Amino acid sequence: MAQVLVIGDDLTGSNATGALYARQGLRAVTVGDLDRVTRYADRVDVLVVNTASRHWSPARAYAAVRAAAETAGPAPLIVKRVDTTLRGNPGSELDAVVDALAAREPAARIRTLAVPAFPDAGRTTVGGLHLVDGVPLTRTAVAHDPFDPVRHARVASVLGAQSGRSTAELALDVVERGPDAVAAALRESPADIVVCDATENAHLRTVAAAAARLAAEDRIRWVALDSGPFGAALAAEMGLRPEGGAPATVLAVVGSVTDRTRTQLARTETALGARWADLDPAAPDPDRVLTALRAAAGEGATVLGVRVASEPPTAAGSAPVQDPRTAARLLRALAEVAHRAVVELRPGGLYASGGDVAAAVTSALGADGFAIETEVLPLAIAGHLVGGPHDGLLFATKGGLIGGPDAARDCLEHLRAACTRHTLGPTISAK
Repeated sequence: MAQVLVIGDDLTGSNATGALYARQGLRAVTVGDLDRVTRYADRVDVLVVNTASRHWSPARAYAAVRAAAETAGPAPLIVKRVDTTLRGNPGSELDAVVDALAAREPAARIRTLAVPAFPDAGRTTVGGLHLVDGVPLTRTAVAHDPFDPVRHARVASVLGAQSGRSTAELALDVVERGPDAVAAALRESPADIVVCDATENAHLRTVAAAAARLAAEDRIRWVALDSGPFGAALAAEMGLRPEGGAPATVLAVVGSVTDRTRTQLARTETALGARWADLDPAAPDPDRVLTALRAAAGEGATVLGVRVASEPPTAAGSAPVQDPRTAARLLRALAEVAHRAVVELRPGGLYASGGDVAAAVTSALGADGFAIETEVLPLAIAGHLVGGPHDGLLFATKGGLIGGPDAARDCLEHLRAACTRHTLGPTISAK
């Protein structure tokens, strides 16, 4: 059975949304015709159905989406994917999804979280208004779209033009206070649809964490209305995993202590829930780091990492410069941690940042070399180890000063998806 059912209204958006789930290691397939919905519903982790209904009348779009939802059958999470600028029939198509779910599960407490923000694409929601690069929808080109002009910037108004369900808004200041505050606000709201503000990926994760908690504690059956990333975040927080496969674990080893690296690692924490154990540069202790990694793994983290802790700046305000002996000692400690963690925790993939670190880790694992498979981004390469006791272990390397804020996240997501493909076999194809 599919873990997630996504219903989109155009092909490019449907495929882009499926890719967000694939980056989490879930196998996603996009289909259109209803006979193909039936064929693949029980064979993938994420079934994305493209109804191609964006330019249709609300009534016709409702009928198509309801048919798709009924044909696909049950799934732990149902997502109504909407355009990042809210074009099309979001209200009537959401009604179709909720009506189909209510008919199938009449006793369920069904509510909708409308979180259309896509921060990486410049789409944010503030005060209930949806913005493109900080500009309200009604002041952008979509207000004059020849097929689907958007008449409102307020998300609740866009939905209310086609749906009679009650709506409420969850303000950004509540989201900023964290999952506890969001969960309390969601519990207090009687609305069928709650429109949530979000301006960054961390906000999506916060709302998702609160929603997952209420799903477990209050038996709320959430429907997500989003443009892609919120549904993926909610799936992760709900613990949805590949059918028939254990969650893929990735181990990361990072030696760089630059501001660029710290920013990259911070992004992995907010986007992937990465757990980092710090290696003290003054007194590197592999045993202490291994204890922290074991604890994180025991708590369910699937992205585990060791990094060199930042040292306080010198009196002149600059970062201290490591002498060659200290650098060599840190390399040995990082390599030892990598070797012991691979043996004990058995990750599906390994990521090393920095050429010296990658070389030390490869040597510690007794590998002959590295089989190159793809370039994740410039100077970030993925493949697998060859030779030695860990032959075939998926491996990715990146230069320590390479890439923008999301470079480490992209490498780790690539590895995690590769781990799942390696475990579950090739992509599903038609029988």
